Amino acid sequence: MKITKVRARTFEWKGHTVPPQPHFCSNAMDQLWDRGDSMGTFRFHGWTVVEVETDDGHVGIGNVALAPRIAKAIVDQYLAPLVIGHDPFDYEYLWQRMYRSTHAWGRKGVGMAAISAIDIALWDLMGKATGRPVFKLLGGRTKEKIPCYASKLYRTDLKEMQEEAQRYLDQGFSAMKMRFGYGPKDGPEGMRKNLDSVAAVREVIGDDIDLMLECYMGWNLEYTKRMLPKLEKFEPRWLEEPVIADDIDGYAELNQLTSIPISGGEHEFTSYGFKQLLYRKAVSVIQYDTNRVGGITAAHKINALAEAYSVPVIPHAGQMHNYHLTMSTLASPMSEFFPVHDVEVGNELFYYIFEGDPEPDNGFIDLDDDKPGLGLSISDKYLDQFNIIE
Repeated sequence: MKITKVRARTFEWKGHTVPPQPHFCSNAMDQLWDRGDSMGTFRFHGWTVVEVETDDGHVGIGNVALAPRIAKAIVDQYLAPLVIGHDPFDYEYLWQRMYRSTHAWGRKGVGMAAISAIDIALWDLMGKATGRPVFKLLGGRTKEKIPCYASKLYRTDLKEMQEEAQRYLDQGFSAMKMRFGYGPKDGPEGMRKNLDSVAAVREVIGDDIDLMLECYMGWNLEYTKRMLPKLEKFEPRWLEEPVIADDIDGYAELNQLTSIPISGGEHEFTSYGFKQLLYRKAVSVIQYDTNRVGGITAAHKINALAEAYSVPVIPHAGQMHNYHLTMSTLASPMSEFFPVHDVEVGNELFYYIFEGDPEPDNGFIDLDDDKPGLGLSISDKYLDQFNIIE
């Protein structure tokens, strides 16, 4: 079996989107003077789909959501020539070949995200070639079903947030995540509004539901140190990405300072990056995203590393590539789930491009033991809502 073709297509959404709202979600741009939508640079209304084909007709599907046009160019110009002609089952060799040959410019960020897309496609292809689901190739079923938490609750009107939280309770979720809308430049009034939003959600869900809190890199070290004592009474499951990803010292200091677990890793890459986080005790929860971190090959190594450090792995976003990894390791106790809704930030596009993602049932999702590969196909339902770049 040899790889004969790598096809990368960028799907750019041109359909309805939810308009930007002020204080929707704190983020890394908040501390800069700026006009307009501070979340604008973190909205990704495009996705690159990568298909890897072999000489016997098998096709594996991968994907990348970061800077999709650039990722497509990297796949087309740099990565495809490195894998064509090779056996897809030599996935470790192919990963190292892509990683090392682009190391001068591609070891983090969009370069690694492009590698991730091809790697995910290789695992999908191997599953289809063997007639086995990807999680069976990674170690098999380690849990009957995967617990998942509802991940939305962006900062809106408090009544709306309470109604949304109640919907998740009614759907059977025992955990959910909310976002903060204010950061350092909003001063004490913003702090109060942040605390009011947590209190409003806790009022609805009570004390027996896990509540996660996300900052999306919108705070800094000093602000977070002031907020932590105020948040402890709400007993959050974790505080996510309080500072920018490169501030490992900040993460480490915060993680030793509070009873609230500090989580991160959505913007970290490869097992080398997570080795630093674990060695420094910088995070108590790891949250890589498989289509950024280096694909399934890299994520599988991080799972083993995290298990040795007894640090749980709860991948960023839902999506099948993350579910298969969660199912196949004891390092991952649960998964994130983005409820299907109108296109807002961009995570939702996964459901518009692909078919096959499982729906939660009473707060749990399951994977099919008999569905080969990732279990995904490219949907034709919304093709007219995309500008597709070949």
